[in-house]
Amino acid sequence: MPYYRSVGEVPRKRHTQFRQPDGTLYAEELVGQEGFSSDSSLLYHRHAPTAILAAEEFAPPTVTRVPNLPLKPRHLRTHKLDGTGADPVLGRQYLLANDDVRIAYVLADRPSPLFRDATGDHCLYLESGSMRVESPFGVLDAVAGDYVVIPTSTIHRLVPTGDEPTRLLAVEAAGHIGPPKRYLSVRGQFLEHSPYCERDVRGPDTPLLVDGEEVEVLVRHRRGWTRYVYANHPFDVVGWDGHLYPWAFSIHDFEPITGRIHQPPPVHQTFQGPNFVICSFVPRKVDYHPAAIPVPYNHHNVDSDEMLFYTGGNYEARRGSGIEQGSISLHPSGFTHGPQPGAAERSIGADFFDELAVMVDTFRPLDLCDAGTACEDDGYAWTWARKP
Repeated sequence: MPYYRSVGEVPRKRHTQFRQPDGTLYAEELVGQEGFSSDSSLLYHRHAPTAILAAEEFAPPTVTRVPNLPLKPRHLRTHKLDGTGADPVLGRQYLLANDDVRIAYVLADRPSPLFRDATGDHCLYLESGSMRVESPFGVLDAVAGDYVVIPTSTIHRLVPTGDEPTRLLAVEAAGHIGPPKRYLSVRGQFLEHSPYCERDVRGPDTPLLVDGEEVEVLVRHRRGWTRYVYANHPFDVVGWDGHLYPWAFSIHDFEPITGRIHQPPPVHQTFQGPNFVICSFVPRKVDYHPAAIPVPYNHHNVDSDEMLFYTGGNYEARRGSGIEQGSISLHPSGFTHGPQPGAAERSIGADFFDELAVMVDTFRPLDLCDAGTACEDDGYAWTWARKP
């Protein structure tokens, strides 16, 4: 995250003696990206964060990928995946994936295990419900409409809260996720033309200070998964400072960029990752040229697959196609896509769109995973051929 935070107790100078009340040293831990050459944070533990008692290979749920063949647009109905509930890490049902990103959905009603993903950052979007994100950095509370970014290798636990289960879209990167570079200064400050800024971003405010012994942590790494038993609970941090930590941002704080004629998807960009972007479509005033057509024009993105998760309101360009709350559309590179028949004419004269959606555009093809195939609407590809 592009700004500095200091939480709890830290010494005035880094890498100097910082002692506990009994005179022993706190254990300093540097969490950093790109081998000491990028953002980092310093954490101060009561116990050694390196002390493990056991390690064994762990077999996670399998994920099968198949190419999008025959090449065609797809419609996935995530609410068809509803079951009895699951935990928000191991219960994820994977929909789409490539070597850069995996996209999953989960209806969660119980806490996850302690988990660390050493392969990349996560961006979690809460469709509904609420959740507490616990980590060595402290607690971060999230509600419907929040994005939560969890940096690579952060041990964390996701705890659904409230009376209803938490519906969660998980975007798992093979690298780092952050704000678009064009919205940041050379020193990492949000610029004036950015659709959100530091005031909209939330991070943990107080340490958790959990004490405990012999706790299990699941770790996904580049060779598979391992279950560790740590000698002490990793949330024993008394203080930390730096630029790297879990953070949250509400889609409702995204300020839409509008114009006299239809604005292209890059104005909705909210995050960037390795070979993909995440965009937010929010309620907004639409095109005000007297001859404007507010819905998108037909377009053929030759370099990217476009995935759109519909999470509220009414999406005018897709009316009549069966799109509903929780739907995901996939419009692949190699296929021209656009509004449903009649949508362009119906949109003329509209001055406001009440829509809420999260888009993931990838620059390598997305494969279909087991859960994506299981909840597909097989008739979606042919809806453009229907008469309005």
